Amino acid sequence: MQRRDFIKLSAAAGAVGCISACGKKSDSTQALAPAPVALSEEKLNWTACLVNCGSNCPLKVYSRDGIATRVETDWSETDEYGNHQVRACLRGRSLRQRNYAPDRIKQPLKRVAGTKRGDGQWEEISWEQAFNEIGGKVAQLKQDFGPTSIYHHYVSGAYYSFASGNCIRRALVNAGAKEHKGYMSYYSNYSWAALNVAGPATFATGGTGGTRFSHVEDSDFFLGFGFNPFEIRMSGAGEQHDFHEAIQRRRAAGKKFAAVLIDPRYTDSALGKEDKWLPIRPGTDAAMAAAVAYEMMKGGKDSWVENNSRAFLDKHTVGYDAASIMAAITANPALVPAGMSATEMVKNNYHDYILGLGEFAADGARTPQWAEKICGIPAAEISKVAQQLMDSSNPYISIGAGPNRHANGEQNMRSMYMLSILAGKLGQAGTNTGELPTNFRHRSTGLGDGNPITTKVCFFDWLEAVERGDQMSFRSHAVKGLGDDIDATLPTKVKAVFCSGGNGLINQHADINKTRKVLERVGQTPEGHGPELIVVTDCWMTSSAKMADYVLPDSSWLESNDIADDSYASGETGYQTYMSTSLKPFFGATLSMYEIGLGIVKASGGDVEGYTEGRANAQEWLDHLYESTRTNAANAPLNLPKTYTEAQKIGFFRSFAPDRGPIAMDGLVNKGQAINTPTGKIEIFSFDWAKQKTMRTAFVADDRDSATAVDHIDPTPKYVKTWEGYESDGTKQGDGERDAFPLQVVGYHTKGRAHSSYHNVKWLRDAVEDAVWVHPIDAKEYGIENEKEIIMESARGKIQLRARVTPRVAPGCVAIGEGAWYDAAGVGEVDKGGCSNTLTKYHPGAVGRGNTQHTIRVKLTNVAG
Repeated sequence: MQRRDFIKLSAAAGAVGCISACGKKSDSTQALAPAPVALSEEKLNWTACLVNCGSNCPLKVYSRDGIATRVETDWSETDEYGNHQVRACLRGRSLRQRNYAPDRIKQPLKRVAGTKRGDGQWEEISWEQAFNEIGGKVAQLKQDFGPTSIYHHYVSGAYYSFASGNCIRRALVNAGAKEHKGYMSYYSNYSWAALNVAGPATFATGGTGGTRFSHVEDSDFFLGFGFNPFEIRMSGAGEQHDFHEAIQRRRAAGKKFAAVLIDPRYTDSALGKEDKWLPIRPGTDAAMAAAVAYEMMKGGKDSWVENNSRAFLDKHTVGYDAASIMAAITANPALVPAGMSATEMVKNNYHDYILGLGEFAADGARTPQWAEKICGIPAAEISKVAQQLMDSSNPYISIGAGPNRHANGEQNMRSMYMLSILAGKLGQAGTNTGELPTNFRHRSTGLGDGNPITTKVCFFDWLEAVERGDQMSFRSHAVKGLGDDIDATLPTKVKAVFCSGGNGLINQHADINKTRKVLERVGQTPEGHGPELIVVTDCWMTSSAKMADYVLPDSSWLESNDIADDSYASGETGYQTYMSTSLKPFFGATLSMYEIGLGIVKASGGDVEGYTEGRANAQEWLDHLYESTRTNAANAPLNLPKTYTEAQKIGFFRSFAPDRGPIAMDGLVNKGQAINTPTGKIEIFSFDWAKQKTMRTAFVADDRDSATAVDHIDPTPKYVKTWEGYESDGTKQGDGERDAFPLQVVGYHTKGRAHSSYHNVKWLRDAVEDAVWVHPIDAKEYGIENEKEIIMESARGKIQLRARVTPRVAPGCVAIGEGAWYDAAGVGEVDKGGCSNTLTKYHPGAVGRGNTQHTIRVKLTNVAG
């Protein structure tokens, strides 16, 4: 029933009640009743939950008269593993509440002239005005400063195949004069920046080339660092389902199996599935890994490595010891980069680092006793893990993405990868490199943007590109696409920023107070440079939307015709959803991103033909993308019908993987296939990183006098002390940080959001508590009471949240779910939304320039009164 019909019915019922109660006595014994309202037929359409969790779960949307009445998940009659239901989690099931959330944007909005960005002062404008002003400004900026002055930021809030943020990117390519085609994009992402450089340096993969979780059935020992799929991969088709099935089958068969999980939090991925949980201090995984390596390597020629895996290391790796590095250099002298000597490279070998020999003699060996003081795990437990690894016939090691988002994330990942390498079992059944697993997929064809501009900045450096882009080069900021001159800089600062279906302008970026200062500036100001134009396209008034000049209302997933595939973490199940809708545009004013992009291009005097490619409308695009998807041989098992319209009527198509996929490093180990590293082998010493070290300048933070160890590129995996880590980084500022902010923070993905998506759904806020987890020991020391409001403060900001006193977090650490929406009156004010990025720091990683937002120190105080 529509709201207006409900109001009419309520009014009629009220009037009848008044007549009955107040009217004179009647001889009639028949009571008056309102005429029944005939309900229209309920319609069924398919949609999908398209947030960045990795699964894109299918959903059934029921509606009457263009209004959604209920949303249900996949409930196919069969539900046996291998043909199981792709059930959506609590987030997908709340899509109706999200679609009609109070903060849904109803009309195009423009910031009121003379007000500051973020003040919340808006005027409603027409689409025509929005297109004319935005299109005209983009064309003018391209004319004055070139296409690299226009930047579209990283977004991951809507994983459509068609009407996604790529429509706006495509519009930016084609807006304005043809001689100024394009815009500046980014590379890498907030999730995997460190592992995306650590994986290629070691295994010549992208960091996501691991063995699928279904192979755990063949493993006798599972070792997980920051492994938490039961909270971040909750789909019925997600990786957690495959993992759970694998360990159940292994244990049911009575085969040897043990699972050890290492994490600062006792997560839902443990909860009885583990044999041991070892709480570790945030950012110290590399120290523990080094100590496990020591146990495997100690004893000289009688060591476990010498007697068990040395042949594997000699054949398939480079960098374990000085001899292997020298052999590689002798075979190919070009491996020695200008500015570095062969002697320097040879001395920096992993064997000597772990055992405290040669160049590392003064540091001593990386023993379990040494590591215990850093990571907090007892030496005896570290030795036990090492023994389990050595005793295992086929160890499966899995490293979640959390450790890669620390200040030493790049070295964290490489150090943990070393355990799978030292074990010498890679390529065998049930083993893994430590990388995130591959997935079986049925990919759909998506809309590209056709951007001719190859210049890209790292996503984490985008704000610097606004402030001082014309000073950024490959040497200083690893800017890509500027040619062979590593000192060539971007031609201009960024003048316009677009964000389409994402919340990364402020909420998901680091150091919100610093970011807000820059975004509040309009053009060149005495305080520095800011964007001349900010445009956000979204369905809801997110924290990022509040910082825009224009907010353009997008159609929601429930209101869209589109294509959704299974995304990147659906495990062994591949599927596609052909989305359709019977819903009315929200308030009759929303448009799809394709329509919005087209409007901008037309108003800018741009290349409409380049945008549309001659297709008359969205339907023709969907037909085109569908045909490309349907004829892809990899999608043959789905038995897709001939037309997109027919596929929409059926809605959902799935198939289960015909096999469990390849075992990591099978090609190298079992087939003799060289991998794409400089030496063709697994590189313990990364020759690419050695070259990068000679070409790049180290980052110097605003709060340090000079670069520290974590800011320098090191080709050998090591534990590195960091700013705001458990240990001081050896600077006077680092010593002060430990005293002023005594607690480390561990950030995590809460089940009530996918990053920041769904935060505005009250159902989910009620179901999944946003609170600071505090260990009872720390609660007692700092006077924190359970369920009381507290202030959590770092060197950069303050947030207010409820405390949850629990033993499920390591002592000395507090835990907070990321993604809550920033809510503060101004720069420096207390963020009552509880966004973790009010606390975080902008301090990019040494190699990949990626985010380090899991390294934070804080103090806790009670809220007064």
